[in-house]
Amino acid sequence: MKATGITRRIDELGRIVIPKEIRRTLRIREGAPLEIFTDREGQIILKKYSPIGELSQFSGQYAETMAQTTGHLVCITDRDHVIAASGSGKKEFEGKPISRQLDEVMENRKTLVASKDENNFIKITLDDSGEYVTQAISTIICEGDAIGAVILYDKDKNHPMGETENQLVSIAAGFLGKQMEQ
Repeated sequence: MKATGITRRIDELGRIVIPKEIRRTLRIREGAPLEIFTDREGQIILKKYSPIGELSQFSGQYAETMAQTTGHLVCITDRDHVIAASGSGKKEFEGKPISRQLDEVMENRKTLVASKDENNFIKITLDDSGEYVTQAISTIICEGDAIGAVILYDKDKNHPMGETENQLVSIAAGFLGKQMEQ
């Protein structure tokens, strides 16, 4: 564990404030759910809760099926990381933190299809190498909240994505959102 040197007192209602610097660094927003754990040494551990993370195995299988069917790299994210990836290049993306651009797409509940030469093309992860040239992205919405995204990504500029890929990611995002509601 990394020491921050910051201390806080518990107020009369049992609350503690997580410092703004830590919230910003860990991308913890107002109203974000946190899991609380304790260990045998008496430590209290707070962990960001990822509802789509509960479906990580299912998401992995879904991504694998989509990748086999489409031939594209498929990534499924929560609001912080790529939780499942399948297809050529999956090792570059699996478990990586998402880019701020992708976070904005999810925040605005967008669905987009873009090629690299267009203004709306975005990087998926913070360290995205930029090799991919075409993408389709749809936000996963569960009970009114944006909780992640489904992404088709490809390096082949001769096969741009269009309405079919747009519908495919929209269907996948809708299905995963409904799974989370059950």
